[in-house]
Amino acid sequence: MSEQDDTALVLFSGGQDSTTCLAWALDRFARVETIGFAYGQRHAIELDCRARLLEGLAHMRPDWAAKLGCEHTLDIPTLAAISETALTRDVAIEIGADGLPNTFVPGRNLVFLTFAAALAYRRGIRHIVGGMCETDYSGYPDCRDETIKALQTALSLGMARSFELHTPLMWLSKAATWQLAHDLGGRGLVDLIRDQSHTCYLGERGARHDWGHGCGQCPACELRANGWHAYVGGGS
Repeated sequence: MSEQDDTALVLFSGGQDSTTCLAWALDRFARVETIGFAYGQRHAIELDCRARLLEGLAHMRPDWAAKLGCEHTLDIPTLAAISETALTRDVAIEIGADGLPNTFVPGRNLVFLTFAAALAYRRGIRHIVGGMCETDYSGYPDCRDETIKALQTALSLGMARSFELHTPLMWLSKAATWQLAHDLGGRGLVDLIRDQSHTCYLGERGARHDWGHGCGQCPACELRANGWHAYVGGGS
């Protein structure tokens, strides 16, 4: 890669998918920066998990430690202020009349990627990595491959910069995502993600299940648990 192409900015929430994507980027780029968003989410505890994950990644691989660059956290409370969702309000998680779970925050990934691109523009970064997936997911339309491709075009045109949005998990099941973590960092990375990342929509960090911490009942926990059991059982 040329000098212009040796750095990536990873959307890093502190969850399973974003941690796997961070390892994926560290395996491919000479320098990797991270960005997280505080948007009034119920599970803001995920942001607190990032420090332990970064420390674990650095301890695991000295070459990864040398590649880790600046950490960024952006506060965008307006997203919660204009949302009436189970991720930004203390309400029960259920399926809405449109067939989507009420954990869907309209425009969230579009906003995240737009802010990430604006930061990447200022820092001279062309590559942006996100954990969007439309294989094992909750049906969010802003996780679809066609949405990301359209946004890549819009951001590149709107900022006159040739951005590349990478979504390494787009076509992977949750079991395959666990397997990718193993391929990238062995059992050590799998254990780090299981024990230190956060997925539960309710922000539950109580009892530790075999797949990690969480309430075990919300859609995010169910996806993570089912993927884990398929992974350890040899499924995909």
